[in-house]
Parts: sequence; structure tokens; C-alpha cells
Amino acid sequence: MAHAAPTAPRGHRQPASRTAAHTSRAALARPLLMGLVYGVYAAFMKRQTGPVDAGNVFYGILCGAIFAACLVALARIGPRLAQEPHAAAYGIFAGISFGYLYSLGGESILKSSGLGLLVGAGVGAAAFYRYHSRSRA
Repeated sequence: MAHAAPTAPRGHRQPASRTAAHTSRAALARPLLMGLVYGVYAAFMKRQTGPVDAGNVFYGILCGAIFAACLVALARIGPRLAQEPHAAAYGIFAGISFGYLYSLGGESILKSSGLGLLVGAGVGAAAFYRYHSRSRA
């Protein structure tokens, strides 16, 4: 009886469900840092050159924590999505985040929504291009 031909050695691969659910500490550092920056900027915009008080600090911490939590959720759920909804999710998140910060400056809701829509469309288009130009492993 003939023996099978040897195959090339394969590296150890985890099942897809385990790799998609795992988020490393380094992958969590980026959303936390971005949440910190967003929270500080939101507190600065809410303050409007007045004195810094506990309410402003709490507001900044709350905005930063929500922003970071949304980014972590996108990082965990996004790779499971198809490329188009993944790009759209980042575009929607960027548009909402930018529009909210812009509205804190005292601008009208219509102008804040319009600029948020433009920023969201730009980020969504850039993410769409990135996901379609690079292969997913």
C-alpha cells in the first residue's frame, strides 16, 4: 500500500471564533487613549472658558468612557461584519462623535449635523477603501 505524500508543515491556528473574540491589551490601549483625548476635548468645549469644576471633569470622564467603550465594541464586533457594514459603522461613529463635539461649541443642530454627516461620509469612504484594498486574513 502506498503512503501519502508529505505536506508542508502548518502553523498552529486557532478557530475563527476564538481569534475574533480576543482583544489584546495593545488593541485596548488605542481606544482608551483616544477616549481620553475625546473626553478632555469635550470637557474643554463644555467649559467654554469658565473655571474648571467637578462637573466639567465628570463630564469629560463620562464622554471619554462612552467614546472608548464604543471604539472597543467596534474593534470586537467589526471584524465579524462584512466589509461594507464595517466601514459604515466606523463612518457613522465618526460622524456622530464629530457632530456632538461641534455642537458643544454652540453651533446650531443643523450645522453640527451637516458637518457630522460630511465627516462620517469621509471616514466611511476611507474605511471602505482600506477594507477593499487590503485583504482580510
